[in-house]
Amino acid sequence: MPNANDMFLTDYHARYYAYELNRVGGSGVDRLGRALFDACVDLNPHQIEAALFALRSPISKGVLLADEVGLGKTIEAGLVLCQYWAEKRRRLLVVCPASLRKQWEIELAEKFNLPSSVLDAKTFRESLKNGDPDPFASAGIVICSMHYAAGKAEEIRRIPWDLVVIDEAHKLRNSYRQSNQIGQKIRFAAEDRKKLLLTATPLQNSLLELYGLSTLIDERLFGELVSFRNQYLNYGGDLPGLRDRLQAFCRRTLRSQVVEYIPFTERKLITRPFKPTQREQDLYEAISTYLKRDDNYALPAGQRHLLILLVRKLLASSPHALAGTLEIMRSRLLRLQEDIRHNITATEALFSDEEIDDDLLDELLEDEEDDIVGTDDALLDTPPKPAGQEIDPARLAREIGELDDYIRRARNIGVDTKAMALLTALEIGFSKMEEMGAAKKAVVFTESRRTQAWLKDFLEANGYAGRVLTFNGTNKDDASGQIYTRWLAANRDTGRAGNSRQVDLRAAIIDGFQSDADILIATEAGAEGLNMQFCSAVINFDLPWNPQRIEQRIGRCHRYGQKHDVVVINFLNDNNEADRRVYELLDRKFNLFTGVFGASDDVLGSIESGVDFERRILDIYQQCRTEEEIRTAFECLQTELDDQIETRMRDTRRLLLENFDEDVHVRLKVNLSGAREALDRIGRLFRDLTRYVLSEHASFDDDGLSFMLHQAPIPGVSPGRYHMISKNTKNMPGEYLYRLSHPLGEHVLLQGAARECPLREVRFDISNHPVKVSVVEDLKDRTGWLTLCHLRIEAFEAEEYLLFSAVDDAGGNIDQETCEKLFGCAGRTTPVDVLPDPIRERLDADSKRYVEATIARNLEENNSHFNEACRQLDKWADDMEMAVQRELDDVKRQVRDLKRKSRQAATMEEQHGIQEQIAGLERNKRGLREKIFDTEDEIAAKRDHLVEKLVRRMEQRTTVTPLFTIRWSVI
Repeated sequence: MPNANDMFLTDYHARYYAYELNRVGGSGVDRLGRALFDACVDLNPHQIEAALFALRSPISKGVLLADEVGLGKTIEAGLVLCQYWAEKRRRLLVVCPASLRKQWEIELAEKFNLPSSVLDAKTFRESLKNGDPDPFASAGIVICSMHYAAGKAEEIRRIPWDLVVIDEAHKLRNSYRQSNQIGQKIRFAAEDRKKLLLTATPLQNSLLELYGLSTLIDERLFGELVSFRNQYLNYGGDLPGLRDRLQAFCRRTLRSQVVEYIPFTERKLITRPFKPTQREQDLYEAISTYLKRDDNYALPAGQRHLLILLVRKLLASSPHALAGTLEIMRSRLLRLQEDIRHNITATEALFSDEEIDDDLLDELLEDEEDDIVGTDDALLDTPPKPAGQEIDPARLAREIGELDDYIRRARNIGVDTKAMALLTALEIGFSKMEEMGAAKKAVVFTESRRTQAWLKDFLEANGYAGRVLTFNGTNKDDASGQIYTRWLAANRDTGRAGNSRQVDLRAAIIDGFQSDADILIATEAGAEGLNMQFCSAVINFDLPWNPQRIEQRIGRCHRYGQKHDVVVINFLNDNNEADRRVYELLDRKFNLFTGVFGASDDVLGSIESGVDFERRILDIYQQCRTEEEIRTAFECLQTELDDQIETRMRDTRRLLLENFDEDVHVRLKVNLSGAREALDRIGRLFRDLTRYVLSEHASFDDDGLSFMLHQAPIPGVSPGRYHMISKNTKNMPGEYLYRLSHPLGEHVLLQGAARECPLREVRFDISNHPVKVSVVEDLKDRTGWLTLCHLRIEAFEAEEYLLFSAVDDAGGNIDQETCEKLFGCAGRTTPVDVLPDPIRERLDADSKRYVEATIARNLEENNSHFNEACRQLDKWADDMEMAVQRELDDVKRQVRDLKRKSRQAATMEEQHGIQEQIAGLERNKRGLREKIFDTEDEIAAKRDHLVEKLVRRMEQRTTVTPLFTIRWSVI
């Protein structure tokens, strides 16, 4: 028998361990055991509780997780996805805003070892081209944007998804409206599938937002809209009743409830004002005037606002970025002038030119998705109006000359005032970091790739040579390529290098920033999915107007795991009144830059869409010509936002969604304690099973929680040093991080479960066991018989149980817990002659009794879920009937009002007219009474049909598999 570090196991241990580690189902923390064990995340009890809430009911159509900002809803969803994956339910879809797709892919890979792929117009076409008839039926988790999901609703609906996760679900809060195309299509696509909705802002302006989110999950959580309005929105609305119904599918954790588990640092704000030179100011004003004209050929009407937004942002970024884009615009006009491309508009030429500032344009187009349904490149699919028509040659020549002048002036500025201010800002920032004992590292955000390239050269020429890296949407520069090559060489044997060059390149640049560089200059692409807790300075060289994007930038560094306060440095143009008012709005109204968490969900949730907010600010820039007009326009915007974030709605949100349970802290501690205990057991079983199965292929280092695999037992697994996943030390993601879902781990489980276990005696050694186990010590020097069977019950969901039946030679029963602890001891096997018939009959009878008791207990649990579902259906039926009854009551009220009005009528003619109205209402009333009876019958039939379906689903199908029978002894 193999010997692993003096720990003797047997095939019986191996088979029991493998079945236990593969077991499906369980209650409480036990249900999440495998997901928690495999996850590279810290154990936060509120996240465990949220995941358990999502897994609680096997027959609900889903839940809404609505933790406040910064508490890790992605981790909660990842745990649920990981558990589904472990249970072999692998039809999984994540729908999220386009900007979060890559972040989801990276988080699922690094934190949960889950394979996923982003599906968009390009990858969909590539999959079809490669012979995949249905790209949504991927082998891994599918991730797509909301807009793409809406455009592919029919394809998505055909897939029998086990779970659909919808991130930032508040963007679909109006999905109950027929006019909301995207929400309607996603509702259709995911109908009847289990859903997990994530949002920090479930309720901002109206209770109808909660109704809309409920219809995304299940259209029968509430009745029709009219009954919801009558019950909860009208005067005297039943908010306690609404809270009671919400608690069945909505869970929200507050920051105040978890401060003892999550020690968040603060943000420290530094504002760096600068005064542009007269030449810079003159150029700014000249181009601002140009942008306000309505007759520019370079700004065609179709996408005029987008191009103006692009130029305005570059105008605030750097003269170099501005000059580059103006040159593209000039080149287009020159081509128009030469009459070379008559059938292409200026807009298309600007967008299709390879030299356009792609990162900034992508950002603006992504915000434009709010108005687009379908493929990600739908904006460019619209056939252009032919150019060259109604062109005034003289005016075109003047505009080209005007652009020539702007380009010359921009190029002549050289080093602008803002760039010089950056040097000072870096000195201040690094000084602050030194005071805090933090690493001297800063991430500088710009909206333009041209500005990024120029800043890198500028900083390297001014004291930071060899200490500056860049990060953007493509990272195609030579320096990034060299970093990638070095990273690949360094990580060849660590397992971190994967199959995606893009993912590995991101990791290489961030690793390089952490280890070798002081400054990372990132475009907006750098705010997506990067975790830089090691950096504690964020410099907004260009300040976006969209508060969501700023929060996302700062959140790359100011997040869970940051050990220092984060310094946020913003540049402010003192000479520009509009810039100053934008900054004031972002700072004071949105509280983005200071505090423990930054912007609250109250504030960020009040912005319905970033593009709307940016358009409002662009309108102010375009329309206001005096300082007073600018101030007035921004005051109107501030007032509007104040109305959206009013106290009454905050109070309503607290009443409906916050958890007032007095023992919430106690429950969180119990969950954390139970999770740690479960993971300790899983870890021990997995390590021991691995040592046993791989004893001929590997050598083990228990102290280092690692093993050297000398020879791969299966194809696709590389030899090398594997590290067991740990909750106490930092885990390095990659091929050599060993966990249950690793191909090698899955091989070990399969091999353990497949062990042949004929009748033998197992001698368990308690004498040399490293810790005291009283219940096993009580069995010392005793002998008996034991059998283990595997019970699988399929009803609403599959549940599996491992049931021991054991007796000693004196005829006494040994309980389940003692048998489990018995197999925690080392053992050796010896032959045994035969199982006596009386013992076999005794074990069979005990085993049958345990199986029947377990089945009964499982039925009782399913009954509770069934009853809960029936109560929900009853409430839905009441809602539906109430809507018709309210309609009848409204007609009765109108009849009473008209009768009173008739008695007061001054003339016979007036009274006759009223009587005709009353007669019509009476006919309507009789019709409504009949409708009530018909509706009651219809709803009762629907309810009965749904209950019948539930009853059929609850029918148990059981399978009992004997695993082994042994004679046992304890020495």
